[in-house]
Amino acid sequence: MTDSLDPGALDSEDLDGHSIDELSDYLDSGRSPRNPDIENSPGCQIALAALTRLRATTWAMLEAEAESDPERDNVWITRVLDNIKREARAGRDIPISHPDPTVELTVTEGSVRGLIRAAGDGTGGAIIGKCVLDGDVTVPGEPIEVNVTASVAWGENLQAIAALMRARILDDLRLHTELNILSVNVMIQDIHTRHSATTKDVQ
Repeated sequence: MTDSLDPGALDSEDLDGHSIDELSDYLDSGRSPRNPDIENSPGCQIALAALTRLRATTWAMLEAEAESDPERDNVWITRVLDNIKREARAGRDIPISHPDPTVELTVTEGSVRGLIRAAGDGTGGAIIGKCVLDGDVTVPGEPIEVNVTASVAWGENLQAIAALMRARILDDLRLHTELNILSVNVMIQDIHTRHSATTKDVQ
């Protein structure tokens, strides 16, 4: 990473004592030597997966843009990393049904947010900025609204990207959870280009 893309400014008490900067360095090392504290932390695993996708999809492009407009992109990237940190928290317990009434199964809200981020990241070069589950996910059958923001590369069809992201997120939520999804709303909040940047909203 360049100095202009500094995740070290983010201090996290939500990743079992680890920071985004430490997790980034751990990825740089190829996850070697193996750190059991990180590898055994669900929150760290969610954050590591998100950081890996961030790097694999458009990290090189974002670095190039940061060189031409460091103030703008440093703010945006910091916001993305901060959201990854927050979303890695376990959050609320989301119930999963089981035929045996004596068995109680749940999945954490953080895991579901990680699922949503994984579904959306990389769609047409997009990166999820923020993910929010609106509604009481702890009550089976309650209607839930999923709201995400994203950034895409200049030249992409915003309507098409938003529609594809909605479909992928909804498919994965239906496959892996029992949430009653009322809607998936995608807001394209940033467009990245080396020459200009415009904010457009797609809902």
